[in-house]
Amino acid sequence: MKHILNVLVQDRSGVLVRVAGLFSRRGYNINSLTVGNTENPGVSSMTIVVEGDDRIIEQVTKQLHKIVEVLKISDVTHDEYVGRELLMLRVVANKEDRLEIMNLCDIFRIKIVDIQRKSFIIEATGTKSKLSAIEDAFRPFGIQEIKRTGLIAMVRGENKAAKREQ
Repeated sequence: MKHILNVLVQDRSGVLVRVAGLFSRRGYNINSLTVGNTENPGVSSMTIVVEGDDRIIEQVTKQLHKIVEVLKISDVTHDEYVGRELLMLRVVANKEDRLEIMNLCDIFRIKIVDIQRKSFIIEATGTKSKLSAIEDAFRPFGIQEIKRTGLIAMVRGENKAAKREQ
C-alpha cells in the first residue's frame, strides 16, 4: 500500500539527504518526494510517497523522528486530503496541429505557457490519473519532453495545528 507522509523539517542544508538516506539504508523505495517552503520561514514541507504496510511505515516514522531537524510527521494516507501533481510537457506543434492542440488544452483546462515555432510547453496540475490521460492525449502530436513533480497533499478541513497555536 502506498502511504503519503507530510513531514515538516527545519530548512537546513543536508536535511533532504538525511531523510532520503534513511529510506535507502533500509531498502525502501520512495515513489515520489516533493519539497518546498511553508508559510513559516525556516520550515520546509516534504511530501513523501512510499510503499509499505503499516508496520513498515511505523518503523520509518520512528526513524524519521530521530532526525533532529524533523519537526512533525503526518501520515495522511487514510485522511481526506487534496492531492495534486504538476506536469509540464513540450509537444510538437506543427502549423496544421496548433488549433487542435489549443482545443485539447481547453478541454483539459490546462495552460500553454510557452509558444515556439515548432513546439508548445504545456502546464497542467491534477491527480496522477488526470496527468497520465493528458500525456496520452498529446502523445499522437509528438512529445519532446516531459517533467512531472511528485505529489503534494493537504488534509481537507481546518488546519487544527494552526488553530491550536492561535
